[in-house]
Amino acid sequence: MPSTLPYGTWLSPIRASDIASGAVGLSEIQLHGGEIFWLEMRPTEGGRSVVVRRRADGMVEDCLPSGFNARTRVHEYGGGSYVVAEALYFSHFTDQRVYRVRSGQDPEAITPPEAMRFADYEWDAARQRLLCVREDHRQQGEPQNTIVSLDPKGCGAGAVLVSGRDFYAAPRLSPDGSQLAWLTWSHPAMPWDAAELWVAPVHGDGSLGEPMHVAGGAGESALEPLWSPSGDLLFASDRTDWWNLYRFRHGSVEWLTKLEAEFATPAWVFGMRHAAFESPGTLVCAFTQQG
Repeated sequence: MPSTLPYGTWLSPIRASDIASGAVGLSEIQLHGGEIFWLEMRPTEGGRSVVVRRRADGMVEDCLPSGFNARTRVHEYGGGSYVVAEALYFSHFTDQRVYRVRSGQDPEAITPPEAMRFADYEWDAARQRLLCVREDHRQQGEPQNTIVSLDPKGCGAGAVLVSGRDFYAAPRLSPDGSQLAWLTWSHPAMPWDAAELWVAPVHGDGSLGEPMHVAGGAGESALEPLWSPSGDLLFASDRTDWWNLYRFRHGSVEWLTKLEAEFATPAWVFGMRHAAFESPGTLVCAFTQQG
């Protein structure tokens, strides 16, 4: 017989876990060597994030063994937790160390067991090193953010390349390895308020030359730097109150997309991308217009 119960006292046979168990999260797509990689968050494994690969022959396989969780806590929100290069590099959630995985081998830590976090990786092929954002919790007070280079053959904390500001993101190396672009901002601004885009030459020894301010600052947010195959630096800026695309080359900034549309979104996490080069002459974009 039907019964009437007070609001909130009816027991549903559908549990929250029943719904969440089927909601596998997909993010951080990368392409490398004709293969597709992505991050898969699995509720049935306690929320573990696994790097998954689709090989050229169509086979899909996990790249991380059980017990490893590719998730970083830099800026707390994370993102940018892995990169595929001559090996797979990722942040392990449990200890926040950076690990390297080669095919058929167990993950190997390349950073020490200290109070540091790493994110937003970029592989420097010419110098065989890993560039990333480091959040250093080894001292009392607010953690220190820097951009560092990591030696994949060692187990060091990294050599500092850029420092002095409260936050950093998106270290992006030009195709020929001669220039490094990055984003930075400071308290009290959030990245969608006043993120600045900078670029500096990279010397042969890996150190940086004199940096140049490209865009962003008070009242303007520059996001998602992207190098073209020919070496032009593209980015999104909201200087018109819309995140449109711009190009920096020969020392000047050019407006590429004059639309009332958003070619970026608020940078809550690392590694967000809304544009990519399909070929040297074709840029593929995702944008939002009229909601």
